[in-house]
Amino acid sequence: MVPSLRYLGSACGRARGGFPGGFSAACGPALGRPRPLCQGGRKASTSSFDVVIIGGGIVGLASARALILRYPALSIGVLEKEKDLAVHQTGHNSGVIHSGIYYKPESLKAKLCVQGAALIYEYCNQKGIAYKQCGKLIVAVEQEEIPRLKALYERGLQNGVQGLRLIQQEDIKKKEPYCRGLMAIDCPYTGIVDYRQVAVSFAQDFQEAGGSVLTNFEVKDIETATESPSRSEDGMKFPIVIRNTKVPDSRFPFLGVHFTPRMDGSIWLGPNAVLAFKREGYKTFDFSARDIMDIITKSGLIKLVLQNFSYGVSEMYKACFLSATVKHLQKFIPEITVNDIFRGPAGVRAQALDRDGNLIEDFVFDGGVGIIGNRVLHVRNAPSPAATSSLAISRMIADEVQQRFKL
Repeated sequence: MVPSLRYLGSACGRARGGFPGGFSAACGPALGRPRPLCQGGRKASTSSFDVVIIGGGIVGLASARALILRYPALSIGVLEKEKDLAVHQTGHNSGVIHSGIYYKPESLKAKLCVQGAALIYEYCNQKGIAYKQCGKLIVAVEQEEIPRLKALYERGLQNGVQGLRLIQQEDIKKKEPYCRGLMAIDCPYTGIVDYRQVAVSFAQDFQEAGGSVLTNFEVKDIETATESPSRSEDGMKFPIVIRNTKVPDSRFPFLGVHFTPRMDGSIWLGPNAVLAFKREGYKTFDFSARDIMDIITKSGLIKLVLQNFSYGVSEMYKACFLSATVKHLQKFIPEITVNDIFRGPAGVRAQALDRDGNLIEDFVFDGGVGIIGNRVLHVRNAPSPAATSSLAISRMIADEVQQRFKL
């Protein structure tokens, strides 16, 4: 069997494996007194779990849910550093249920997005979670954009996206009277939902099945326990200690113009693509010197900036001046003016880079090495559409955990 994990705090657990994707999992005791999110379900051991998931975002919670439904006899815990769940990427995204049209055929992104969208719609129907399958128009406003639009349409067909069709100017006007365009892809399978509500529902499923969610528990370190296996009262074969790490990510997602309706009736315009100066900074002047140094020294950011300098400057300019943003939006809806818009909320999208400055475009799963690393499974890159794909990703992670840790 694989090693277990034990906490030194009041609520604890041992873990046979772990994983992040926006999250991680590990084995070993952790210092501190975690606070359970709520009571209910099978009562967890006061000393150990079989599996611990580090990170209470939508991917971590979906994975915890998938594992406990598959292995109900295991004691499983989720550790979240904030006092509430799903407050970072999950709580700051556009809320779009993506169809899977944009992604490279045969890639994990494409496969998991198409599967995940179907699963999210099914789950929301089962749980009574409100969503809108409002559809999406991908519009070409210039003649030179039409070949790219047709190529995107073919890609969507290869990916198995439902209901796609190419429409002309008159049909664009019928669907969106204010939208200007020469040709468009009508993608009826796209929708919107409140992903934080979905994530909280995953957490409720997990707890009702006997799982434990511990908030206000920030993992800083994972190390081998000092006591010998024979002295472990839990009977752990390979105890390790969790003390409280993050995988450093660069954020420079290149995204086009979107007019995105929200569940509350508002419409978000954008997003833009500018560097975030803090990993969890959602305000205009949020800044962390440590995060910036990590991004500069541990990624290919400099090469990325040099390769896309003019684009980056343009995005920064539009971020600073609403009039520049409006000029871009008017390509699609000429009637829109500066008086029609105001600055909205911001999100920070984690995006991994390689050393050559290339965006890592797909999901990355890997394990570590050594005594501790062999008991950990990482989801190092779970970019958009991770929320859409969360239920499909969780199945893949559960399969990987089963194979890697011989559950």
